[in-house]
Amino acid sequence: MDIRRARRTRTRARVLAAAGVAAATALLLAACAAGVNPEVGQAPPGAAEPAGFWLGLWHGIILPVTWIVSLFTRTVSPYEVFNSGNWYDFGFVLGITIVFGGPFGAGRAARRR
Repeated sequence: MDIRRARRTRTRARVLAAAGVAAATALLLAACAAGVNPEVGQAPPGAAEPAGFWLGLWHGIILPVTWIVSLFTRTVSPYEVFNSGNWYDFGFVLGITIVFGGPFGAGRAARRR
């Protein structure tokens, strides 16, 4: 009987540990959720029209520098919230891809082997 009781105790401890890890993971992921940005859709001072594809491409290319600068100042943001939507996003992601390798980086990795 003692062996069965010890197994049940270990099983309960594992279940409680798994539930604790799951709860901690859910809490951590919930803490990372983005909140509402009150400045979305509002033009910054001096901007006549929303940022489009080309400005998104430029922001994606300079992302490594602007991200580091944004850590130390409140006036620099790596992403323009006053943008034209999907075309800005496409340019932004394309710019990031150009900087961090994309298809060119994959070709270099294949040649190294």
